[in-house]
Amino acid sequence: MASKSEAPAGMREFETSMMSVGGRTLRVAVWKAKPAKGAAAHRPILFFNGIGANIELMTPLADWFPDRDVVTFDMPGVGKSPAPLFPYRPSSMAWRMTRLLDKLGYDKVDVMGVSWGGGMAQQFAFQHPSRVGKVILAATSAGMVMVPGRLASLSKMASPRRYIDPEYMQRNFRNLYGGETEGAGDHASRLSAPSRLGYLYQLFAMIGWTSAFFLPLLRQKTLVLMGDADNIVPLANGHILSTLIPRARLEIVPGGGHLFLVSRAKEVAPLIEAFLNEPDSGMSPHRSAA
Repeated sequence: MASKSEAPAGMREFETSMMSVGGRTLRVAVWKAKPAKGAAAHRPILFFNGIGANIELMTPLADWFPDRDVVTFDMPGVGKSPAPLFPYRPSSMAWRMTRLLDKLGYDKVDVMGVSWGGGMAQQFAFQHPSRVGKVILAATSAGMVMVPGRLASLSKMASPRRYIDPEYMQRNFRNLYGGETEGAGDHASRLSAPSRLGYLYQLFAMIGWTSAFFLPLLRQKTLVLMGDADNIVPLANGHILSTLIPRARLEIVPGGGHLFLVSRAKEVAPLIEAFLNEPDSGMSPHRSAA
């Protein structure tokens, strides 16, 4: 049964429901498009969140795309999705997303992924190319071949403590993510702690995974967004992605930390919207700065 979630002032309301998807129960959220009068709704966005991140953490982002349906979900053991009984791999979760799109009645979507979810977005685009229009990859990498971030930040990422203790999150926000601290309190207020098993399975899912071998085969137009002050996924990873993906371009967010997609949304969302409105065919400039 679907339930309507109250959105903060200025944010779109969204409906959540518990859905059985390929043998796993997931909490799914859908923001329904409200295009301007006389305008048509555009292709929906399927959003893959970061590790341990619940649906509510991306609510500010959905507000920037009122003319598109936006779909996201809590990974097993994250937010309000039940803890997983068995481990999973990116390939099996990508397959489940096709089942989810079928249930929701979506044929083709644009795919967006941030951090851990950027890996899922790459896997989904490669594994199910007929279901994907465009790809947006934010603050992410090609997996095991990535250029690592600061050790102090990565060591904190190994634990879900930042989701369990909001004061810890705010106290360590800059050390964790890099870049600006604007929005740290608001971000912390939307946190919902993942189960330890759910977080552990998300970590394990990407062990040994890399997209490097299949990125040259991606045919979707791709926008790679990277912050140059990201402590977790350094900018060099964006150069790797945009070099390996044939139809990719890199946009750099000056001073952007790992969470620039939310903290710098006023700058980044218009770039994404312009990219999504481009024709699917053709190429675009390879590298530029936001």
